[in-house]
Amino acid sequence: MPEEVKNKGIRSFLLVRLLLAPFYILYRVWFYVLAAIPIGIMFPFLLFSVLSPRTYSFFYWLARSIWARFILYGMGCPPRIHRMDGWKSKPPQMIIANHTSMLDIMLMLRACPEPFVFVGKKELEKIPVFGFFYRRVCILVDRGNAQSKAEVYRAVQERLERGLHVCIFPEGGVPDESVALDRFKSGAFRMAAQHGMDIAPMVFYDCKQRFSWSYFKGGPGPLRVLQLPGTTSEELKQLEDAPDHFRGILLQELQEEQLWKKFKNGS
Repeated sequence: MPEEVKNKGIRSFLLVRLLLAPFYILYRVWFYVLAAIPIGIMFPFLLFSVLSPRTYSFFYWLARSIWARFILYGMGCPPRIHRMDGWKSKPPQMIIANHTSMLDIMLMLRACPEPFVFVGKKELEKIPVFGFFYRRVCILVDRGNAQSKAEVYRAVQERLERGLHVCIFPEGGVPDESVALDRFKSGAFRMAAQHGMDIAPMVFYDCKQRFSWSYFKGGPGPLRVLQLPGTTSEELKQLEDAPDHFRGILLQELQEEQLWKKFKNGS
C-alpha cells in the first residue's frame, strides 16, 4: 500500500474518532447516571433489604428487576438470553461467564432467574454508594491475603445453606482489550468441587463491543447470552484441568459462535 494512501487512511480514522469522541463520553456518563437514578429512588428499600440475610431475596429482586433492567434498556442494550439446557435450581450452582465490561454485572442479574451471590474483588467496596451495598451483599476476596481466601469458602457454605447460587468471573478481572478470554483461575472450580456444586457456564458475546473499558468505544445494541449445558459436580471432579476445560469451551464459542447459530436455527 502506498505510504500516502496509508497516511490518508490513518488521518480519516483519527478524524472519525475525534468527531465521535463527544458521543462516547456522553454515552459513558449516561451509564453512571442510569446506575445512580434507581439507587437514589429506591435507597430506603435497598437499605432495608441489606439489613438482614433474610431480606436478601428482596434485594435481589430490586437489583434484577429494576436496577439492572433500567440500566440495560436505558443504555439501548436489551438482553437476548437463551438457554441450552434450562435452569436447574437444585443443587445450587456455580455460575461462570467471561468478563469484559461493567455491563456484565447487570447482564448476569438479568440472565439468572434465581438469587445468587457474587464473589468479587474487595477493592470495589471503595466505590461510593455502590461499595456500601457491594460489601453487604457480595462475598469479598482479597487476592493478596491467604486468610481472606480461606474465609471465602466459609462464606460460600453459609450462602449455600440459605439456598443461594454463587457467581464468579473466573478470569479474576477484566483482561486487556486485545485478549478475547484470559486464563481462568482455579478458585471457582475448587470451590464448586468442595461444596458439591454444578457448573453453569454462560457466554456473554457483546458486552465488550457495547461498553468496553476503553473510553472511545461502544454503543447501543443487543446483548446476547447463551447458557451452555451444565456440568454436574460429579463430572467436575473427573476433569483433570477444569479451568482450561471450561475456558476452552467458552473461548471457542466466543470466536466461532457455532452454538449460538445452531440454537437460533433450531437445530
